[in-house]
Amino acid sequence: MPESAPHRRPLPLIGTVGGGRSRRTCELRCGDACFHPAPNTSDNPYFGDVFAKALSRRSMLGAAVIGAGAGALGVAAPAAADRGPNRPKPAPRPTFKSVLPNNDDKVTIPNGYDQHVIVRWGDPVVPGAPAFDVENQTAEAQAEQFGYNCDYVGFHQLDENRGLLWVNHEYTNEHIMFRGYRGGASATAEQIRIAMAAHGGSLVELDRVGRTGQWRLSGGERRFNRRITTETPLTLTGPAAGHDLLKTAEDPTGTTVRGMLNNCAGGYTPWGTFLSGEENFNQYFAKAPARPEYARYGLPTGSSGRRWEGVDERFDLSRHPNEANRFGWIVEIDPLDPSAPPAKRTMLGRFKHEGATIRLAKDGRAVAYMGDDERFDYIYKFVSAKKYREGDTRHNLTLLDTGVLYVARLTGNSPEEEIDGSGALPSDGEFDGYGDWIALTSDTTSFVDGFTVAEVLIHTRLAADTVGATKMDRPEDMEASPATGKVYVALTNNSAREPGQADEPNPRGPNKHGHILEIIEHNADSAAEAFAWNVPLLCGDPEDEDTYYAGYDKSKVMPISAPDNVAFDRDGNLWISTDGQPGAMGFNDGLHVMPVEGRFRGELKTFATVPVSAEACGPLISEDNKTVFLAPQHPGDNGTFEAPTSVWPDGDFPRPSVVCIWHKGGRDVGQ
Repeated sequence: MPESAPHRRPLPLIGTVGGGRSRRTCELRCGDACFHPAPNTSDNPYFGDVFAKALSRRSMLGAAVIGAGAGALGVAAPAAADRGPNRPKPAPRPTFKSVLPNNDDKVTIPNGYDQHVIVRWGDPVVPGAPAFDVENQTAEAQAEQFGYNCDYVGFHQLDENRGLLWVNHEYTNEHIMFRGYRGGASATAEQIRIAMAAHGGSLVELDRVGRTGQWRLSGGERRFNRRITTETPLTLTGPAAGHDLLKTAEDPTGTTVRGMLNNCAGGYTPWGTFLSGEENFNQYFAKAPARPEYARYGLPTGSSGRRWEGVDERFDLSRHPNEANRFGWIVEIDPLDPSAPPAKRTMLGRFKHEGATIRLAKDGRAVAYMGDDERFDYIYKFVSAKKYREGDTRHNLTLLDTGVLYVARLTGNSPEEEIDGSGALPSDGEFDGYGDWIALTSDTTSFVDGFTVAEVLIHTRLAADTVGATKMDRPEDMEASPATGKVYVALTNNSAREPGQADEPNPRGPNKHGHILEIIEHNADSAAEAFAWNVPLLCGDPEDEDTYYAGYDKSKVMPISAPDNVAFDRDGNLWISTDGQPGAMGFNDGLHVMPVEGRFRGELKTFATVPVSAEACGPLISEDNKTVFLAPQHPGDNGTFEAPTSVWPDGDFPRPSVVCIWHKGGRDVGQ
């Protein structure tokens, strides 16, 4: 750790849990997922079970795979690419001085930078929307105002000085939204409806300030501004649309859904649309039938914590058992067509989507990388059947409806006894190996015995269990480097993994602080069915033996815990936001940056920290490298309206917001 970093001591935070989040955040964001047994009860093998079978793979991948890792796959070995004479030219090294760990109730940024709060919870979005009045909220007003907790941030640039900002609204905390809120059955119908309207997403038009990296809400006509809530009509598309499992009394066709729920991360497509992932949708439903397909998604058999079923009966699964099947999808939003209903793309599978990141394969097909954010769940990939056509929006809007959905299986290349759950490196000096993408279904043919195409897509977790996918430590955001095409997966944590369950891609048990996985597709082609992988970052305190920063000198790096969302700048540096540092390490969450190529690979610095109890969401680096968009979510989550534990951003009560950060001297961010 840098000499300037102070001695750290854990703070007496309220009710933190094993993964690092506050008790309140766990309750409201994911329905206390970590307080229940992991839904994945499959007997899919851990690494120790599959190592003995590794030799059978030699005939398919070549005899050198086990001994040489990625070399036999036609790609550079995971770390050797940074050591050999032909290593990639290093990207510009971030040179800012790290922000130090802290518990300050503000967004803290490096010297030489400035920041601006672009938009807050309650700000008017739709033209004509009323001004925010926290004491006199209504559902009708909230449906036209900026929603609650911000997560994924996407940006569509219209021209040099105008752009469209899309923001997901993941969940609500009524304890700090409403005066006198007591929760549960005491919640009023209007409070519930306001919370429902605060979910979904917002699209707002921005103007650049001069030639800087600062952006502000537009003062123009704002014709693209838009709110999507739990009441907005959405369409179901793709092979599962119209299936009996998606039909309800309200929608007997199985093709139209009201709203989207718990939207977490997302993605931006080459054809200019936003993708938004429905994550912990299970917590909004009540009285699920006691059947495996409901239990696998964590749907409760009793009342829901939010009691939405009391104001909208569709959330009562004893009356409408198919309604839950209509959530847990990737939603595509066209920002340039406010009249177009968002589309739930069933071809991308149904699970707790963190998001979806699109990259084009060598032949022009669209590839979506996706994580299922649950302990012991999986990494997925979709490859489109059709190719991207530059400028053909109508065609490109069909790309996510046909193709093949895959799930990942990873195998290490170290002996079983060297992976003991401690985080100690094996004898070859790194956690690495190979993997393959297992085809689950195309749009016409299921590859899973006992499942139809629609059943694979609706019960994707069960199908992935059947084919033996690798259980991961809460796979969240996935992003591909614009410089190399390598894909990076944020694995947030998994305190439920026991030492004997550790494997090389998940080498610590328990895994309190999480890690980053690097995937290198065969022949650098995103459509490949084989890949190499390695672990460049085992998060935690660099002073601890079980942390690893790609072999970089740990006395020169910053601590990090619970990686959540990731992004890249145009130079190929990896930006990592966190969700859980307060409970896991005793200081605020933040945004970190780390080179992943060249001799500074692993040199992690802290670019920003967020307010008390907040999670660092977004993040997004603008294409011109002049702006960092950051969305501090759930500031002061442990407080109440009457007794807030954060007053960010305005000094009165906490309001989840989106911030832009830029260098005052006009430099690229990170420099």
